[in-house]
Amino acid sequence: MASTLADEHPAATATAPAPPAPAALPRRTRLFALPEVRWAALAALAFLIAFPLDLAGAPAWAWGPLYAVCYAAGGWEPGWAGLTALRERTLDVDLLMVVAAIGAAAIGQYLDGGLLIVIFAVSGALEALATRRTEDSVRGLLDLAPSTAVRLTADGEETVAATALAVGDTVLVRPGERLPADGTVLDGASEVDQASITGEPLPAEKRVGDTVFAGTLNGTGALRLRVDKDASESVIARIVTMVEEASGTKAPTQLFIEKIEQRYSVGVVVATLALFAVPLAFGADLTSTLLRAMTFMIVASPCAVVLATMPPLLSAIANAGRHGVLVKSAVAMERLGSVTRVAMDKTGTLTEGTPRVAAVRALPGFAEDEALAAAAAAELPSEHPLARAVVTAARDRGLDLADAEDFSSVPGQGVRAEVGGRTVRVGSPAGLLDSGDRVADARKAVAAYEDEGRTAVVVLIDGTPAAVLALADRLRPGAPGAVARLRALTGAEPALLTGDNARTAARTADESGMSDVRAGLLPEDKVAAVRAWQEQGERVLVVGDGVNDAPALAAADSGVAMGRAGSDLALETADAVVVRDEVGAVPTVVALSRRARKLVTQNLVIASVCIGGLVIWDLAGHLPLPLGVLGHEGSTVLVGLNGLRLLRAAAWRRAAD
Repeated sequence: MASTLADEHPAATATAPAPPAPAALPRRTRLFALPEVRWAALAALAFLIAFPLDLAGAPAWAWGPLYAVCYAAGGWEPGWAGLTALRERTLDVDLLMVVAAIGAAAIGQYLDGGLLIVIFAVSGALEALATRRTEDSVRGLLDLAPSTAVRLTADGEETVAATALAVGDTVLVRPGERLPADGTVLDGASEVDQASITGEPLPAEKRVGDTVFAGTLNGTGALRLRVDKDASESVIARIVTMVEEASGTKAPTQLFIEKIEQRYSVGVVVATLALFAVPLAFGADLTSTLLRAMTFMIVASPCAVVLATMPPLLSAIANAGRHGVLVKSAVAMERLGSVTRVAMDKTGTLTEGTPRVAAVRALPGFAEDEALAAAAAAELPSEHPLARAVVTAARDRGLDLADAEDFSSVPGQGVRAEVGGRTVRVGSPAGLLDSGDRVADARKAVAAYEDEGRTAVVVLIDGTPAAVLALADRLRPGAPGAVARLRALTGAEPALLTGDNARTAARTADESGMSDVRAGLLPEDKVAAVRAWQEQGERVLVVGDGVNDAPALAAADSGVAMGRAGSDLALETADAVVVRDEVGAVPTVVALSRRARKLVTQNLVIASVCIGGLVIWDLAGHLPLPLGVLGHEGSTVLVGLNGLRLLRAAAWRRAAD
């Protein structure tokens, strides 16, 4: 039937010109295209040049202007944001940090103020970059669906914009083209790669009456489709919408200091003004009163609190990066340690994402190597993923492959070729097992493999069933151990969320040690599962790799993407990326995050005790300004060094135990 379609429509003779393509949007924002990144880079560069000059005792004219550039470049945006918030009758830590930096500079502590400015500027730049990259990937996702389609009318064919297709239209999709709309197959047969939507590792056979999705890739056959949904309602469009909505509505997660910034900032400002105004009202000396108020502002400024929070998290990020896990921000690292429920994708996450020959069952009269070599020789000219798996299996066994002649491929049935004077056919049991000797044996082998959740492929030699091959997606090394460690860390059973069929999902779950299995899920179903857990008070971590996982990654409290096979959208949406696809790194980075959170708590206690002691001294007695600065800087250095403990390689090893 597919060949009939191809004969009827050998070429796209469009009766209407294709609409002009829209101007291409940049696929990936360049690093320095963002003003936040440029200002942060300038501030950091000026600080890094001024810092050694200051320490070396160079004259002030050498490093003073550099500090001024650092303060101006890195401080104007948070300062402006703080003033904007002040106009709305709120006071945030951005303005307080700028004031603290200026206050530090006023008493000669240019280094301390510059360090605060650089920390805030770089943090804001990273946040802006992560947001923009996610937006880039969402826009790029729309390119999965073709911009034009071949619509069939009573007068023939016409090429139209895919967005102009209406429900009920009939379209023609030729081999190798992407499907322009969600619809139903009216005529033809082919294999369609649906990995971007369902996550299935193997192309799905499509025949008359089957449902297909926009953006999926057609195989070797021609298909005639009826459009069932408008472009704005297709599955791929819904994925884009879900990612955007989830990213926009996820409750903002902040570092600890940011959660208390309003009250702390107001308290420090009110106390500083009171220390200055009240004594003056009772006739105190202006100079001594101003000095005491300035001392209070310095010792009460949240420098130690900021450094109590950031070094442990940044050290954990650096350590994870050395071991192949890229965590995108300190907030993301902090969130990872708070998860209470884990949901994992199957294909490309727990498994490698490529089919392999798992078993060969030779039928009477044939040997395993003989049947496998014949099948591989026949499949050698094919580009189908199953064909590559068969050829790889034969080569792994060191088998010699004879030359194939008269090769042909029939969608939905398989391939046929002449190999060594014999006719070899390899393909679907439904297309090859009709009747004849040994058919019953072959069907038993097929049923056994399919019950195990594997894909069965039949090999016929001269019309006689010679073997049945079992193909499966291989479990990643370390997957069972990763599942067990995640269970121990969270105290809850990890869940398997997959768009693959139930039998295949059950086999993967059994091999990896999971009992909560949910199969046949579309992207919105995965999001619904995440939302249901969140409504129960759970903090959800989603681990995935594909476009179909992106909405769940965005909706979850934390998301981890597998790097090598991961789609651009999944990589940009996730909070962390496992670069080397080692699934065992996921529980390790969660454990490392928990260690970082404990160090943050320790540092906050140290900082609070030091700040509290200095403040009480200043209020109850007379705290000399140099001593106040020394105590403030000492607490800052102490919490900073404590946080740097997570830089050591031993910290990763302990987290992996």
